[in-house]
Amino acid sequence: MAGRVTRWRWAVLAALLLAGLGLVAADSALRRSGEEAFARLRAFSEPEKPERPHLPAQRVAVEEGRMVVKLNPAEQARIGIDTRVVPALAHRAEVQAYGSVLDLARVTDLTNSYASAKAQLQTAQARVEVSRSAFQRAKNLGPYATTVQVETTEGTFQTDLASLAAAESQVRTLAATAQQEWGPVIGRAIVERSPTITRLIERSEFLVQVTLPPGETLRGRPAAAFAEVPPQSARVALRYISPATRTDSKIQGLSYFYTVAGDSGFLPGMSMLVFLTGERNVTGLSVPEDAVVHWGGGTWVYRAVAPGAYVRHLLKSDPIMSADAYVVEDLPGDTEIVLRGGQALLSEEMKAQLQVSGGADDD
Repeated sequence: MAGRVTRWRWAVLAALLLAGLGLVAADSALRRSGEEAFARLRAFSEPEKPERPHLPAQRVAVEEGRMVVKLNPAEQARIGIDTRVVPALAHRAEVQAYGSVLDLARVTDLTNSYASAKAQLQTAQARVEVSRSAFQRAKNLGPYATTVQVETTEGTFQTDLASLAAAESQVRTLAATAQQEWGPVIGRAIVERSPTITRLIERSEFLVQVTLPPGETLRGRPAAAFAEVPPQSARVALRYISPATRTDSKIQGLSYFYTVAGDSGFLPGMSMLVFLTGERNVTGLSVPEDAVVHWGGGTWVYRAVAPGAYVRHLLKSDPIMSADAYVVEDLPGDTEIVLRGGQALLSEEMKAQLQVSGGADDD
């Protein structure tokens, strides 16, 4: 009897122990379920924060209020960075002018009209010589010549003299018209049908009227002039002819006549930017046009501030040009300028500016 009671007690204790373990397991599962539900609720209620991209500090940094692009030698070679130490020298400043390729129909008409008038003059001169000789022979016949013969030959001679005078007047009028419309140089070329006019008529060259901005003047003959060919902005040389006899009504400045090669890419009626060598000397660094970059409405050039470290420098809003290069007056002499690879440096800087704010440029 006592043994049965003992076994019964142990069975009750085991059952209670199992029940307790079950409650503990149920409570633990309940807590895990609650924690997961809370985590899901918090994730739903709070938007996920994007990870902040890492700034490539080894390439771009803000130092002394400016963005500095730093590259190691391998990166410089990969990007194609090419620099040169540029001294500060005196340069002849260029004057920007405006050109237009002229229609030469009027020049062609004048040239042909003058040639025709000259031929008529030569014909009239020949007729006068013949009629003068006939009149002289009739007078020399004396009594052997009839009155009718003398009067007839004299009338023919006088008529030919009048035709000669008219032909001479026509030639003089056309020569004066050519000089009035195109000036003494081109006017004389029309009269003489010189090689210059022949090239213009055959379209191996075009005539260009170059007009300076209002108020701009040049003493004497412009030394050199170049036109920019769109869209690559390549330069072609212009050949000086003479001062122009009229101005461009839209610009109202002094004008000159030039010629440009017929295969330069320009056609009659087209406009162009023209750069004339001026008289003013400026001192600064000569930076080729290929070295500049354009961003934010400004024109920039990169310069080295330390080995492998480059900053962006803002040029003037109306920079001085000389020999197809920018003259930078506000940089010290012997500054190391980035000649190639500036666009790649700008790309690195712009990527960094998308990630950070507050950086200032070197201006």
